[in-house]
Amino acid sequence: MHEDRLFPADPGERSIARRLYAEVAGLPIVSPHGHTDPAWFAYDEPFPNPAELLVVPDHYVLRMLYSQGVRLEELGVPRLDGTTVEGGPVEGDPRRIWRTVAEHWHAFRATPSRLWWEHALAEVFGVTERLTPQSADAIYDRIADCLSKPEFRPRALFERFGIEALATTEGALDPLEHHKAIRESGWQGRVVTTFRPDTVVDPDTPGFVANLEELGRITGEDTFTWRGYLAALAARRRDFMAAGATATDHGHPTAFTADLPPAEAEVLFNRVAAGRPGPQDAELFRGQMLTEMARMSLEDGLVMQLHSGVRRGHNAWMQRVFGANRGDDIPTRSEFVDNLRPLLDRFGNEPGLTLILFTLDETTYSRELAPLAGHYPALRLGPPWWFHDSPEGMWRYRQRITETAGFYNTVGFNDDTRAFPSIPARHDVARRVDCAFLARLVAEHRIDEDEALEVATDLAYRLAKQAYRL
Repeated sequence: MHEDRLFPADPGERSIARRLYAEVAGLPIVSPHGHTDPAWFAYDEPFPNPAELLVVPDHYVLRMLYSQGVRLEELGVPRLDGTTVEGGPVEGDPRRIWRTVAEHWHAFRATPSRLWWEHALAEVFGVTERLTPQSADAIYDRIADCLSKPEFRPRALFERFGIEALATTEGALDPLEHHKAIRESGWQGRVVTTFRPDTVVDPDTPGFVANLEELGRITGEDTFTWRGYLAALAARRRDFMAAGATATDHGHPTAFTADLPPAEAEVLFNRVAAGRPGPQDAELFRGQMLTEMARMSLEDGLVMQLHSGVRRGHNAWMQRVFGANRGDDIPTRSEFVDNLRPLLDRFGNEPGLTLILFTLDETTYSRELAPLAGHYPALRLGPPWWFHDSPEGMWRYRQRITETAGFYNTVGFNDDTRAFPSIPARHDVARRVDCAFLARLVAEHRIDEDEALEVATDLAYRLAKQAYRL
């Protein structure tokens, strides 16, 4: 990989970017939000093969290959009902999966997936040749050989990657057994959980009423009364905090919030808990619960994250056949100024609350998000996410939000990934792009180089620790 990748073409700016990057490249990684499997670190078993490590869990890879006509069965993704089709599934043939990726590698040109993969292949596994159909088997064999060695087990890679703290994400009904196993193992790596309550606060979730019943069983609360339901959520938050959680995460279709009088909120809850919501009740209830969660965060100190502006599971057939997180999430329009107003009217001026906003609607950056975060003490802006976790996406983000929100109303970088070996690659991309952006400001005499170095360090390391209280 070229040492100047992602740096400016202008020689003067490139020299500045090099100097800045040299100072931040080796900083520890703080990964405050992601979806890696805590079982990897609990039991530290070898990764089974290159395909299951690098292909099957990565929905960036799945979506691109599916768009090129590759069936998910060919990539080791089983159907929910266990049925098979001609030519698949291939869970037992990881080499064939790997060859399929190599045959379609050209489709990843100029995508962030290619950057992440090439970094992982070169820096983690010592691969020096390009992935092609001809080189696929040799690269597969090299990685497979590496994975058989102790130094490539999950905990060893965690330490080799320089990860200081890593947060996974679990649902409200998760028993958190893997996090318990991590704590009891005596291993010193810091892996914490994040509280994701979507399945028990979104009435559109399949099985929502059954989820409320399970929430009651876990907590011992009557979750079919408004007071008992809120008490159960507060109890689960305490359980997650005992497992190391410092944050919650909310994946809502929009940023709509509501602040109903208690009696109205109770009546609304009674309708959704009975499985008889009205046409607008689901969105109203989700909005009310964001405000309730902000209230709880102010009480217990958990940082709050909101990921909105995405239509999850857009491909109905894929959802029915393969389930969620297969690469078919699609960006949608977002609105924050009016949608967040009820929550902000109540809690936006509270410095003890941190609400981190993410969106896939880039048009809101300069028009809405930067002005909001540049005013309300409770708000911070999350980094570019999903489709925009990319070099160009990071540039657009910095260009559109910095003049209004500055750097210090953002939270640095998080990788938000299921693909463990890509974590150092993603942080490296973010550090390089930020150094390139700062180099331009220095070259234009808008900030001094010593200030740029301080900002680069904060973006790469300190802001995430501070924002997520890690």
